[in-house]
Parts: sequence; structure tokens; C-alpha cells
Amino acid sequence: MAEKKKIIFIVNPVSGTSGKNFVLKLVEDYLDKSQYDYEVMKTEYGGHATELAQQAVEQGADIVCAIGGDGTVNEVATGLIHTQTALAIIPSGSGNGLARHLRIPTDPLSAIKIINRGLMLPMDYGIVNKRPFFCTCGVGFDAFISQRFAESGKRGPVSYIENVLNSSLNYHPETYDLDIVNDTEGEEVHQIYKAFLISFANASQYGNNAYIAPSASVRDGLMDVTIIEPFLAIEAPQMAIQLFNGTIDQNSRIKTFQCKKAIIRRSRPGVVHYDGDPMQTDQNVAVEIVHNGLMCVCPAEEGLPRVEVRVQNFITEQFKNMYNKTEELIQENMRKGPRIPKIKNGFIRKLSDK
Repeated sequence: MAEKKKIIFIVNPVSGTSGKNFVLKLVEDYLDKSQYDYEVMKTEYGGHATELAQQAVEQGADIVCAIGGDGTVNEVATGLIHTQTALAIIPSGSGNGLARHLRIPTDPLSAIKIINRGLMLPMDYGIVNKRPFFCTCGVGFDAFISQRFAESGKRGPVSYIENVLNSSLNYHPETYDLDIVNDTEGEEVHQIYKAFLISFANASQYGNNAYIAPSASVRDGLMDVTIIEPFLAIEAPQMAIQLFNGTIDQNSRIKTFQCKKAIIRRSRPGVVHYDGDPMQTDQNVAVEIVHNGLMCVCPAEEGLPRVEVRVQNFITEQFKNMYNKTEELIQENMRKGPRIPKIKNGFIRKLSDK
């Protein structure tokens, strides 16, 4: 009989969404006990998940599972890099960026079934100013918003959208000097960009299926860099649609490339985000990718499902068609004078059409 693997579940009781006790009950009921002996540890302060993960490695754990949001996942994974202990995730945060990229379901029971399958694969991770990240990091507007989001004390997409809408019109793009290393030989390319934001992606999305780097892979040894140039306010809705349907890289305001390392030089110190959490740095920001530095329990496939893009594009087109038809009716009513619109069966009709 094969020896059972040891798995430690690290829970942040206060991060992300509620229902952690429910998740732990599912673990008790549905984790395959013929494969695993398990233990639960709860975090008590910031950084504690990293300490617990390192302790689990010292105790010979085969897997450490993060139950929480992207911050908890980052802390646990940081404690596991360059070890034989694999990361697992039961996502219960507001964004769940890495879990979504790795195709780990946000439904906890389905995530437990992924653990029961037990497939372990290597993945890359990034470093920004000596701080590990596993999904994305960046400077500019997304870093600014991560700071506002953290200061607001509220989580979830509604709070995030509120911060974006309240801040976007008053945000001033900066000019960045970039030294970019594209290959193993270390050849550098120097570029200057005025940018709304610069994102360095190991995985494809921020979270909540907002795909900042639709083609990114956690297994290719490269970062996908997305630079959003300054844009007009009228362009923002289309850009938002493309962010969520996985086509942001097709926008004319977007520059994309891959690299192994980059040094960003800016005019003054400022905020940088790593996996959605903000930190203050000086003028220079160093970012690099570390190939196959972490083992992870996950499905074999990763990234943006192509079928999802087709479905989202279809929905987007339907939305556009409905919007255009509504605009045509409004313009027609304005030409004919004030009329009261009547809503019937989901469509706007003029009273004269009844």
C-alpha cells in the first residue's frame, strides 16, 4: 500500500469571501483520505501564511493548500518556492487571479476534486524588487488602484470598479525608461514609454476574468508585458470590454512583448503592485521571471479558454447591437419631438407603434 501524502491547509479566516468553515467541512467530507493525511493551520497576521508554509516544508509536507484570496495564495507560494512541496489552491477571494488562470474552479468542492487527482506541475514565478509574485505585477494606474483598493477597506468587484471610475479621469500617465532583457544572453533593449500602466504578467489575468495578458503562460519562462498608452475617455468602454473578453492585446493603444527581465526607471518613487497588493518603492523597479521555481497542483491546461473568448465575443456583439438599436430609436424619437417610450417584451417601442 502506497504511503499517504501529507497536505497542510492554510486558511486566512478574514480574507476574501466568507464561508471558510463551510470549505473546511467540504475538505473533511470530500478529501480523498486514502491518499492524504491532512492538517489545518489558520493565519493570525500578515506574513503568517509564509511562515506556516515554510514550517510545513520543514515537516515534510507534500502539498500546502492556500484557502483564501490572491494575497493568501501569494504568501503561501512564497514559502514554497524552490522546494519539493507543491502549492494547491481552494480559491475563496474576491479576484482569484492565479486560480482562474490555472483553471482551478472557484467552486470549493470542484477545487478539492483537483487536489484528489493529484497532478503536480512546475510553474514560473516573478520577482519585483525582491518580492515574489505569481500572477501579475505592475506600475501606473493598476498599482495606484491597488493602493486605493487596499485603503478603502472594501473587497470585491463593486468596490474595485468604484475606485476605477472615481480615479481614472484624474490619473495622469507617467513616462518610464525601460531596460529590457529578452533572451538568456542578456542582451538589453532600451525603450521610453509614456504609459497609463505597465503590467508584467506571469499569468493571464488580474482576477475576476480581467485578462491583461491573454496569451501569458506560467510555464514558458517569460513575462508577458502589456503597456497601455494614454487614451481618450471615449475609448475606455471599448478597452474595458476587451479586457474582459480576452482581446485587450488587439487594441491599438496597447503594446505587448515578452521578456525575462526588465528595469523600470521613473522620475520619482511610487507604488508598485504585486498580485494586487501595493508596496512603495524608489524610482527604480526591477522585475524578472524565475522558470519552474514552484510546483503546483492543478489541471494540465492553463490560461484563457478559447471557447470562452468566442462566447464572450458573441455576448459583446449582442450587447453592441442592442445598444446601437436603442440609440437609433432614441435619435428617431428626438427628431420627431418628445414622446414617452414604452417598454414591451424587453424592447423600447414608441407609443405610436402599439
